Amino acid sequence: MTQRTVLVVLFDGVQSLDVSGPVEVFAGAEKHTPGSYRIRTASPAGAPVRTSSGLTVPDGALADAPDPHTLVMPGGQGTRQPDPSLVDWLRAHGPRARRLVSVCTGAALLAAAGLLDGRRATTHWAYSDGLARRHPAVEVDPDPIYVRDGDVYTSAGVTAGIDLALALVEEDLGRDVALTIARHLVVFLRRPGNQAQFSAQLAAQTATREPLRKVQHWITEHPADDLSVESLAARAGLSPRHFARAFRAETGTTPGRHVERVRLEHARRLLEDTADGVEQISRASGYGTPEAMRRAFLKTLGVPPAEYRRRFRPAPLTAPAHGQPV
Repeated sequence: MTQRTVLVVLFDGVQSLDVSGPVEVFAGAEKHTPGSYRIRTASPAGAPVRTSSGLTVPDGALADAPDPHTLVMPGGQGTRQPDPSLVDWLRAHGPRARRLVSVCTGAALLAAAGLLDGRRATTHWAYSDGLARRHPAVEVDPDPIYVRDGDVYTSAGVTAGIDLALALVEEDLGRDVALTIARHLVVFLRRPGNQAQFSAQLAAQTATREPLRKVQHWITEHPADDLSVESLAARAGLSPRHFARAFRAETGTTPGRHVERVRLEHARRLLEDTADGVEQISRASGYGTPEAMRRAFLKTLGVPPAEYRRRFRPAPLTAPAHGQPV
């Protein structure tokens, strides 16, 4: 088996969970399959750095680090005014890695080194606009949990780094190994990469005008009802054209797009939390037919409803054997 060196780059103000999350995943894979990963952490000068939570690391200097198979660039406050020597090191050494990986705002450092030019990438939703503005050569997608573009992988905020690391382990060692690690860490294996970073209710701003707020609440509570623009406009007491324009101005999205997100989220929760059949869930979520719901899942999440349920519905608890601790 080829051992893959995973190098995690550190700097003052790095987000500690951006580091520890992926490291725990790769370390778990190494314990499960010895010889699969060699994990190293390094800072520009090899001196200890202070993370966002006060931890001090690493175990070496970048100048002494081996060329990695997988280079992990975490995020954190230190990406706002990055060390120029770190950006220079990334520009010189990043292309040597077989895989480039960023977690959260680590994408900003890869972009500063020119490593994301001409590529699709993501980052924490709160910083996506800034990344796109500073680096117009990067196609920034603020929605997905993580994005792969060739040998470059970028992920959203904090815990998304765990999702991405699990995806890389699954790519390297297979689903069974990744599933074992996910169970040990008590996390799902794994949220699809193109799943939205946050819920439909958080994705859209809350409207300031009372009629539009009531419509937003109605959509959430009644996903199976008639949620056409005409119907929603009538509920708000506005003309369809005025309603559509006002809704987008105040929430940042169109009524149709908001309805799609709410219905998808409702269906996801029913698949995760109930034993209802797909046909029943498709009706309750406003899709009407299982095929319509399947198309929506494939378009947004990349997996059909049955596969989504298999991945994300918690396994039923089984009674312990006689004499075993609960």
